[in-house]
Amino acid sequence: MPEGELYRSAPIAMEKEWIDYNGHLNMAYYNVVFDRGGDEFLAELGFGPTYAAQRRLTIYTAEVHICYVQEIHLDHLVTVTSQLIDFDGKRLHTYNEIIHVDGWVAATSEVLSLHVDMNGPKVVPFPEDVLPKLAFYRDAHAKLGIPARVGKSIGIRRK
Repeated sequence: MPEGELYRSAPIAMEKEWIDYNGHLNMAYYNVVFDRGGDEFLAELGFGPTYAAQRRLTIYTAEVHICYVQEIHLDHLVTVTSQLIDFDGKRLHTYNEIIHVDGWVAATSEVLSLHVDMNGPKVVPFPEDVLPKLAFYRDAHAKLGIPARVGKSIGIRRK
């Protein structure tokens, strides 16, 4: 990843079973798209299938906030961009966008993830050897600024 750029997943095509009776991507499948793209980013950070198999450590999602911005249809091709906002000893805070190949944002997803020992399962600290890569991505992505949707709350605004 060049300095100051978001991580971008491989292209993801929509599947017919994902399209609902309204003719667009069912809301549940936005999560599938985010999961596929997000898994690529986690692997880039060092938390892929090999990490889980060899160390019996993995990443679990604790909380997610999705904003649906524009409809996705069956013939659409998208990628997922990922930004590491922050991390501490046991948690990752990431922000992702589903981007249509034409460049528009279809949805955003803010995620809080936990580092988990699968033998418990229980939340455990990151091993020392993965911290430099996390710090590299956090620092590189910090140069991009915090996206406007990060930290957005949900509710009905009253005057």
